[in-house]
Amino acid sequence: MIRLVLVAIFLFFFAIYSIPALLITWITGFISKDKRNKMTKRIVSNTFKIILFLSGTKVNVEGIENIPKDTAVLYVANHNSFFDIVISYAYIPYLFGFVSKKEVDKVPGLNIWMRFVGCLFLDRDNIKEALKTILKGIDIIKNGFSLFIFPEGTRSKDGKMAEFKEGSMKLAIKSNAPVIPVAMTNTRDIFERQMPRIKSTKVNLIIGKPIYINELSADDKKTLGNYTKNQISKLIEEHKNI
Repeated sequence: MIRLVLVAIFLFFFAIYSIPALLITWITGFISKDKRNKMTKRIVSNTFKIILFLSGTKVNVEGIENIPKDTAVLYVANHNSFFDIVISYAYIPYLFGFVSKKEVDKVPGLNIWMRFVGCLFLDRDNIKEALKTILKGIDIIKNGFSLFIFPEGTRSKDGKMAEFKEGSMKLAIKSNAPVIPVAMTNTRDIFERQMPRIKSTKVNLIIGKPIYINELSADDKKTLGNYTKNQISKLIEEHKNI
């Protein structure tokens, strides 16, 4: 339980620190939105790295070189743990925002930081609102800002990937952005397997080669979610013993 206590204490003090930090970041946004985004990325990434350190999580990162530079992409990942967001945002060095469920937008403080890093909040229970969010996401990617999505829609309860929702892949199809498959392994071992304890764990964050939609067959384009899922499955299989 000591790791959980350490993380909780750190988050308490970060909540206090975040008040002036948010104000400074907000003011910076009037000068330059790009500077605000980079400042926020740095603050949140460093915060997440401290959380991983306190939780005893060691991250093996591979494939960063596969991410195209100066190009907006759609990161697509499997989802097993609360820590998936922490790990991916801490160790992927480029600017991007998450497509998250709407409930997260109700968490005071966290919702402001997430908006500052370009996150979108998806209402899965309201088709009309969900479509608006997807359309907004398409515009964001077209304007040069990357997004990150978990197409399973929720965390896996047993470590096995559920079907990827094809609707979420419209973010890439309609924006013609490269899809970056992201595989994370062992992340359930940090917290979910023995809640509420946090266990020291070695995890893998593997970035696959980009998928360029215009190079796919017509059938693979129609089932881009399933195609991407298969690429992630291969990455997981290759790194299951690492």
